[in-house]
Amino acid sequence: MAATYQGTFGGRVGEAARVRREITGYLGDCPVTEDIVLIAHELAANAIVHSRSRSGSFAVRCQVSPGVARVEVEDTGGPWRPRKPDDRPHGLDIVQALTGPGGWGTQATGTGRLTWAQLSW
Repeated sequence: MAATYQGTFGGRVGEAARVRREITGYLGDCPVTEDIVLIAHELAANAIVHSRSRSGSFAVRCQVSPGVARVEVEDTGGPWRPRKPDDRPHGLDIVQALTGPGGWGTQATGTGRLTWAQLSW
């Protein structure tokens, strides 16, 4: 397995499926492949739907080290939309459920936003 996966994707809906395929190929038989792939898909979908990346591109990075897998999606930023109390669960709720407290986060970058998640085994 390569030390780190890096890819750039267009801000189109079909690219989320490509993220899934490429992360699956990178992780192979890693013990948390299914969960990391689902997380990567959710973060990619957020970049496509909820950021300025919709008209541009976003980057995905994934790294595996002994006992830990981490995925990052860097988009071109944009405003967060507050969730209404009666909304259905969102992708980040799935990420939170899979990673637990402290297992994911988001931060501003000089050109947008980086959202990351990691799982241990």
